[in-house]
Amino acid sequence: MSLSSALPPLPSGPGTYRWYYADVTAGDYSAVFIFMVGSLFSPRYSVAARRGGLPQEHCAVNFALYHKGVRRRWVLTEYPVVELGSPRRLRIGNSALSYEEGRVRMVVEERTAPWGRPVLASLELEPLTPMGEEVQLVPGLPHWWQPMAPRSRARLEVATEGLFAEGLGYHDTNHGEELLGERLPGWHWARTHGERETVVDYVLPEGVAPVRVTAGPRGVLCERSAGLERTPTELTGWGLRVPRQLRTGNTVVGAPRFLESSPFYARVEARQDGWDTLGEVADFRRFHSPLIRWMAHFRTRVESRS
Repeated sequence: MSLSSALPPLPSGPGTYRWYYADVTAGDYSAVFIFMVGSLFSPRYSVAARRGGLPQEHCAVNFALYHKGVRRRWVLTEYPVVELGSPRRLRIGNSALSYEEGRVRMVVEERTAPWGRPVLASLELEPLTPMGEEVQLVPGLPHWWQPMAPRSRARLEVATEGLFAEGLGYHDTNHGEELLGERLPGWHWARTHGERETVVDYVLPEGVAPVRVTAGPRGVLCERSAGLERTPTELTGWGLRVPRQLRTGNTVVGAPRFLESSPFYARVEARQDGWDTLGEVADFRRFHSPLIRWMAHFRTRVESRS
């Protein structure tokens, strides 16, 4: 299955953003790669965007490696520039994202935050389904999501850990024309790999119908329906509301295991009986509070050069 002929376009105006996300599950390991232009994790962009700051001045690379649900490595580094080597390739610092011969390749050459330990990791995805359609998450608001390679063969290599593993991968992109948290307060989403198909659920604020994408042998199907079930939620110790269970359709995969937990963001996973769910919960309005912006500085490295 082939991707589009070029990477989706980069954002340009104050407050706009785009990120390119990928994850992989391979045995006891899982990993997440994100390339961000107009970084949603940047306390600096949160302030600068309201003063005319541009997204390409606040780019970031995020990489996280987990083993049996425990974080092994965390990278989040912000840069003041992004470079486009071609319509199919972008670079942030020494890290790069490219679409090569119908495959997705991400290479992260970075240092961990905050301790600065070297990390060299790569992910290659070979799509097993077509691209999905672009979805406007909330009617009337300028925020979009598109599953680019929702079900893929994946090869993960973390050279600095001596790790090579193969499994199932996922890749999507989000973009918007205003800061998240201005009018769209947040969401929770999860992708679930099963034996034959992958299901992605986007649960949006109350009053907005959820979105579900199913990727498998029949292609990529998208539906939005108020009839899609909403999972009961509970509060974390940080006061963030998260799903009580991770599920796909009527199948309960399990209680969420927290890979990351903070006042505005959680990354969760569950695995059971051949089902593998990984998802995120985000409250962007919380992120823009001065206290949480201050806390975010401790999880980020900032580089003045690319």
